[in-house]
Amino acid sequence: MKNICLHFSVHQPFRLRTYRFFDIGVDHYYYDDFANKSTALTLAKRCYVPMNNLLLSLINANKKAFKVSFSITGSALEQFELYTPEVIEGFKKLAKTGCVEFVTEVDTHSLISVTNNVDELTKQINDNAEKIKALFGQETKIFKNTGLVYSDELGAQLASLGFQGVLAEGAEQILGWKSPNFVYCCDKNPRLKILLRNFKLSDDISLRFSNQGWNEWPLTAEKYVAWVLSSLEKEEVVNLFMNYKSFGEYNKAESGIFDFFSAFVSMIAANKNVAFATPSEIVKSTQPISVLSVPQYTSNADEERDLSAWLGNNLQKQAFETINSLQRLVRAVNDPELTMDWDRLQACENLDYMSTKYFNHEKVSSPYQTPYEAFINYMNIVSDFAERLNKAPMSTKFGTLTKEELEAEIAKHEEILKVLTDAKKKQKDVKTVAKKSAVKTATKSTAKKAEPKTVKSTKKVEPKAEKAVKTVASKTTKKTTTEKKAAVKKSATKTTVVKKTATKTTTKKTTKK
Repeated sequence: MKNICLHFSVHQPFRLRTYRFFDIGVDHYYYDDFANKSTALTLAKRCYVPMNNLLLSLINANKKAFKVSFSITGSALEQFELYTPEVIEGFKKLAKTGCVEFVTEVDTHSLISVTNNVDELTKQINDNAEKIKALFGQETKIFKNTGLVYSDELGAQLASLGFQGVLAEGAEQILGWKSPNFVYCCDKNPRLKILLRNFKLSDDISLRFSNQGWNEWPLTAEKYVAWVLSSLEKEEVVNLFMNYKSFGEYNKAESGIFDFFSAFVSMIAANKNVAFATPSEIVKSTQPISVLSVPQYTSNADEERDLSAWLGNNLQKQAFETINSLQRLVRAVNDPELTMDWDRLQACENLDYMSTKYFNHEKVSSPYQTPYEAFINYMNIVSDFAERLNKAPMSTKFGTLTKEELEAEIAKHEEILKVLTDAKKKQKDVKTVAKKSAVKTATKSTAKKAEPKTVKSTKKVEPKAEKAVKTVASKTTKKTTTEKKAAVKKSATKTTVVKKTATKTTTKKTTKK
């Protein structure tokens, strides 16, 4: 019997609030509660609730011939419990049908698997497994990593943890001429079976269904079923792995996505040569066709199918290294609040927002204007978190840490804290220097207008003074001479007038006589 494996991943990170430089050391709350609640309610209404109801009706209508699997992160479960408990109830109803398998996920939806920290990876896997068992009563031996990240090394670690199968990406760089429509086994431990995503058929639904510019649009159920059956003519299994938000969020209800999916399921369920199966059923019933060598990490991200969507630039690498460098100290401190914050800060979406790549592997809606703004906001929060961690008392339960290891971790942490403090100081100094520079520039521009005249008068003060004195003296002398001349002239005039008067008087007297 040929099989179709339908798997949906559910991850919903906590949105971080805008955290300014001056909040560091003052405000220790990092989350945008309004945005988180609003997003949870919107997704529940558009996607989770209607899709859960649709799956339940399809299972009942097709007499349990329809089967699916899920992987759900701890942060998603936490937000469902906080804001939309009806989503949890919908998953519980699906679990009771016996047609739905819950696959183990990395609880924090982090990239902890690429750090080679097996202890931390094990803890995050176990945390998720415990939550799934508590809520839905299931234990599973199948693993699905964040972004379907996989490598030979990771496969060996998963096998040692007791997993029988892993979901991975059918990346062309590892398959070459091979097809993803077979079961493979791990190169380093053949006991671990690998189910590879058929990314073309999966993305036809999740990424292209609503794209009216696609040459195959509109995608009908008949057309899609024909593609799937064609793939199974000479092959064994088609793995369709996609984000659960593909139904109702990435592809809105008005696009016809729910009707399309319902018709597709009914047509496959009615076909006697093909059957829906869960990952566990396929791993048990199907023998691997060959060993699959994956020396480098692969993922479902972008065209490259590697880690570059999350760790492709220096901003992302620095943020990733900084938060993960605090891990052992977080576990040593063993404080519930600090542990919760550290778990939430690890979500790979925080790195997604810092990506400078043109095309993103999913329709990630960033709350930031630029990747640089995302980086600054995140690192401000990590700086505050590191300060809190530094002040927290050590727990008496050190876990796997010896005293020497703990001391080494504390020394390492203090060094990291110093770097973060220096960076914070530098950021402050840059602002201060910029402010001083602005004031200095303004002062200079004001001084430039008055200064040249002052300098010139200072340089030639004596010659100018002497010249001024001479000029004044000359003017005074001129004035005095003129005044004297005028006085003499006036005096002479007066004398002449007197003489004339006297002459007139004499003449008059003579005439009279």
